[in-house]
Amino acid sequence: MIRLQDVGKIYRSKRGEVEAVANVDLTIERGEIFGIIGYSGAGKSTLIRLLNMLEAPTSGSIQIDGVEMTTLRPKELRGVRKNVSMVFQHFNLLWSRTVEENIMFPLELGGYPKARRKERVAELIQLVGLDGREGAYPSQLSGGQKQRVGIARALASNPDVLLCDEATSALDPKTTDSILELLVDINKKLKLTIVLITHEMHVIQKICHRVAVMEAGKIVEQGPVSEVFRHPKQAMTKEFVKQLTSSTENELTFAKLRERYPTGKIVQLTFVGSTAESPILAEVMKDSTLLFNIIGGNVGQTQDGALGTLFIQLIGAAHETQAVIAKLQASDVEVEVDHR
Repeated sequence: MIRLQDVGKIYRSKRGEVEAVANVDLTIERGEIFGIIGYSGAGKSTLIRLLNMLEAPTSGSIQIDGVEMTTLRPKELRGVRKNVSMVFQHFNLLWSRTVEENIMFPLELGGYPKARRKERVAELIQLVGLDGREGAYPSQLSGGQKQRVGIARALASNPDVLLCDEATSALDPKTTDSILELLVDINKKLKLTIVLITHEMHVIQKICHRVAVMEAGKIVEQGPVSEVFRHPKQAMTKEFVKQLTSSTENELTFAKLRERYPTGKIVQLTFVGSTAESPILAEVMKDSTLLFNIIGGNVGQTQDGALGTLFIQLIGAAHETQAVIAKLQASDVEVEVDHR
């Protein structure tokens, strides 16, 4: 388990002080995939580097499995870091070494016997899906393959915690999904705790159990992914959730429908788990005289199951609109009415 209490990080320079992380309280459970999301400058990269003490906090406590990281001497810290590995955004591979040699590098530094090194590398190459690429150099690999090498290298010393610093932001969407699926597979097979930072809500939705939203060095909201998606409280969180609901892309359609049907109500429906896979809207509307337009929507998967969003316009009498909304809410569907 990882526990941060009142953690702060201040950078000092001739121009003054910059508070990169402020008063962060955070608990990450063993074996979960925990996401930290924020825009550039939010402090998330600094925060993740504090977890393995690549950056020392200015204040506060950082504990990993009960060990207080801030009080460790350099030699003790090196020992603990073997259990906290990191995967980097731009791979950080040694370009003069092959795939096999890159993965083997931390084992060489750790003094592992040659036979054990070869055995461990073979295990990792199979785990990350790089069979047949052992002798390739980084220049001969795709971006996704390079990141698989980075992940295998990070796993070489059998860590308990894997930190991912924007590990998919340099990849195309299809490759990103394949890397995310690999991380989920590793989490399940190795019971590994994964902490990842990103600015993409799609990444959080797809693999994380819980999420923390950072802004100006502070955590402004945190909780289970499905709960944060359904009930975003802070403006920053709502902005990130819009990345998935794509409501901004529908604004032109909204405006035209409001003009054509001025008494109609545009509503956003959010379905979670089994409700996303059931014909709830058809059931609710079958006895109603209301008309409705389907504007847009999508369904994605979270660790808690399906998460669906649907935008519709209800056209008809106000009392019937309210009755349909009440039925949807009674069916465990989140309903948000656009009052413009």
